[in-house]
Amino acid sequence: QVQLVESGGGLVQAGGSLRLSCAASGRAFSVYTVGWFRQAPGKEREFVAWISWSGGSAYFADSVKGRFTISGDNAKNTVYLQMNSLKAEDTAVYYCAAGPLRVGVREKPNAYNYWGQGTQVTVSS
Repeated sequence: QVQLVESGGGLVQAGGSLRLSCAASGRAFSVYTVGWFRQAPGKEREFVAWISWSGGSAYFADSVKGRFTISGDNAKNTVYLQMNSLKAEDTAVYYCAAGPLRVGVREKPNAYNYWGQGTQVTVSS
């Protein structure tokens, strides 16, 4: 069993930055893919980014490519989502998720086994 806790959300002006953290307990992240998703009011949950530590790879949604980065700290069992040049349309609840996923399904929320409770990000324009 893996427990995930997100933090770092808040209110920021457009053009600003935030760094979200996803801390895991129960099992080391190194065996999993860790994904970030977001959900705005009235919209479906959408993929943002994932990182696969075992393969040393990461992937981003087109909407955040070039603005967001994802990284991990193995010693802290924590994954970070650095969000720069934030836009009003980035406003959403952000969730991290984890699971032993193969390539091809890592952008699909239903493929993940474990989820955090979410953290609100609000970008004012």
